[in-house]
Amino acid sequence: MQISVSGRHMRVSQDLQDYARSKASKLGQFFDKLQKIDVIVSKEGAGYAVEVIVKPDGHESLVGHDSAPEVKTCIDLVIDKLERQITRHKEKTRNHKHRQTGQPEVYLPE
Repeated sequence: MQISVSGRHMRVSQDLQDYARSKASKLGQFFDKLQKIDVIVSKEGAGYAVEVIVKPDGHESLVGHDSAPEVKTCIDLVIDKLERQITRHKEKTRNHKHRQTGQPEVYLPE
């Protein structure tokens, strides 16, 4: 899994890059087919905005973004959102494959 951290119209310190990479690497435990994770940090007014794009193998990209006064808080919020998105996406694909359609309901008298 490849993780890239970049800044939009700003420089991202090495400490912040390491923090973002460590948090983003935890997404791999929720879905093992992740190819690439892009973390984009930008300055917005008095706070910061973080956008994370997750590209799973053979699936559509999942995007999460949030803004907060502190950068690390913002990264934590976005990673939490993406954890929920990834688990929902994984449940949908898993349940979609094993869905039984067209079978009539069986009535069992008591």
